[in-house]
Amino acid sequence: MKGGGKLALCVAIAFLGSAGAYAEQQKVGAPPEASNMRLVGTDDLQARSAYQPTIHHQGDRWIAYIGHHGGTDELPDPVNPMTGKPEPNGTSIVDVTDPANPALIARIGGLKDTHKSWWECDTGIAFLVSGAPDWRTRRMTQVYDLSDPAHPVKIRDFGLPGQEPGSPGAVPTELHGPISTGSSGNRVYFGYGTNKGGFLQIVDREKLLNGPKQPIAENLRYPEISRMPLSALNGAHTAFPMPGMPIAEFSHDKDGKTRDIVMIVDEAILNECGEARQMVWFADVTTETRPMMISSYTVPEASGSFCERGGRFGSHSSSESMAPVYYKKIAFIAFFNAGVRALDIRDPYHPREVGYFIPSITPATDKRSVTIEGKDRCKIAIQTNNVETDERGYIYAVDRANTGLHILELTGEARAVAGLP
Repeated sequence: MKGGGKLALCVAIAFLGSAGAYAEQQKVGAPPEASNMRLVGTDDLQARSAYQPTIHHQGDRWIAYIGHHGGTDELPDPVNPMTGKPEPNGTSIVDVTDPANPALIARIGGLKDTHKSWWECDTGIAFLVSGAPDWRTRRMTQVYDLSDPAHPVKIRDFGLPGQEPGSPGAVPTELHGPISTGSSGNRVYFGYGTNKGGFLQIVDREKLLNGPKQPIAENLRYPEISRMPLSALNGAHTAFPMPGMPIAEFSHDKDGKTRDIVMIVDEAILNECGEARQMVWFADVTTETRPMMISSYTVPEASGSFCERGGRFGSHSSSESMAPVYYKKIAFIAFFNAGVRALDIRDPYHPREVGYFIPSITPATDKRSVTIEGKDRCKIAIQTNNVETDERGYIYAVDRANTGLHILELTGEARAVAGLP
């Protein structure tokens, strides 16, 4: 979703919100809002709307790969100053070896219509989210063996019964993204839906890769272990597995001392709270055929008058790194105009917020609009879109409204929860 209607149609809004730490709508030049998190470095990413960052340690350097949605309504193909040419979408490659001074070193332009895929680094198996010819949905899974990138081998197409070519009747909700635990865990967790009608699907990886592949309903059901529906009001953007979590409260119980947990994150779609609240959910999938929801988390709206700030308010995505520095201890959630939220998840039955960081807006931050009586009312607010971490413990947040990359670190209580010095 882009920034809204044309600038000429927008009605400028400035107001004071409720009293407290978040009393005013964000203003250029105001400091960020933070608790137990601090800013280390930034890069404007050429004022492009940014999507998922992925950070890799390559030789003696740390490199962030950051996807982009494209430009704005007024400037759909921003000029890349490195080439002098207009470029839509694409991927920015940023050297973050020194997190205080990130440096954009290259861009890959021209990529489009990609989304939330998953690649197993050790095996080369890739679960690619896209459409496929004759399939009845915009997003399903194409499974490839990319262990030799120069010679990709397609393994199969996969989706829900009813999405396959030639199937009659209603089309089930589309996929948002998978996460695999690889050959050792032998599970793939699929999140379907975005902001409504979502569910978690648990799939046997070995059966998915080696079972019958013709796209007919029976074969699509074969690798499925179970599904867990969410409310009709919520979707499943991210399904992040955390198997074998020790639960301190259950440490003296005969059974169930450890639990297999999946964190499910919805995606807010509409500006200014024009939908049901999209949140974070925790599911206990220890008994895989009978998964159950055990807890949830949201940012309290009144803590920042977030429905009035402009843009989206609600969850979008979580960090997805399984590096030991944070895995099963702290999860980071992108919450649009409420910034990045750090959750202590050591007890997933009772997740609690231990930190947050809401970046400052800049002159490049794009507007977000709602239509009121036929006219676009536009406001400018941060729109933290995605977040990831690296093995050093740095947190990388990127903005959907063209405000760039923010590199963060934990302080105070949140740093203690992670066990960082």
